[in-house]
Amino acid sequence: MTNSLLQLSQTTDWHPLWLSLQVAGVATLLALAAGVALGWLFARRPFPGSGVAEAVCMLPLVLPPTVIGYGILVMAGRRSPLGAWLRQHFDYTIIFSWHGAVVASAVVALPLVLKSASAAFAGVDRSLEAAASTLRQSPWSVFWRVTLPLAWPGILAGTLLAFARAMGEFGASLMVAGSIPGQTQTLSMAIYDEVQAGHDDRALLLVLVTSVISVLVLVVSNRFFSLR
Repeated sequence: MTNSLLQLSQTTDWHPLWLSLQVAGVATLLALAAGVALGWLFARRPFPGSGVAEAVCMLPLVLPPTVIGYGILVMAGRRSPLGAWLRQHFDYTIIFSWHGAVVASAVVALPLVLKSASAAFAGVDRSLEAAASTLRQSPWSVFWRVTLPLAWPGILAGTLLAFARAMGEFGASLMVAGSIPGQTQTLSMAIYDEVQAGHDDRALLLVLVTSVISVLVLVVSNRFFSLR
């Protein structure tokens, strides 16, 4: 059994795994930056219509991935104003590129960071921030030295979940980036292609690898959730 798995791993193309890690890593960083900013805004600076705005940001959590992919195509595809401008001035397009997979994965992962960050910021003791303000600390300094460190365990837990979600993204990425072997084929797409080709043994190996990574991420995420 061990020898067969070793032989199978040697004949399996592992590029989709490394591409998935790359796409998920970059997408998670984008989702983290946007999620922390939006989470703080919704938790600390509510405004008229903020509930609707937050609901719109959370839509990727409930909409079918194909709808998300179609929305990205409409906004940034080659026929869209943005896509045409990028193509004309920079000869660049996110369609059928790994950058498109990053955008799709970041969009679907954003709600996980946003919700965790919003809850974490709402749970920070305001009296600690007020005490820091009395020490002649600027609002920016209070945020970096008090608010963010106290909220960080919850934010990091949501970020890890976002990474796991980005690793498993399929529908939106397939519509935007396609499944081009060696270029845009991520792990989830490779599993689908192997099943379609009848290579069940390779598909099972890739599923096992994906499952192990996901379990590890979830275990670490649960530890940070327990620290909140």
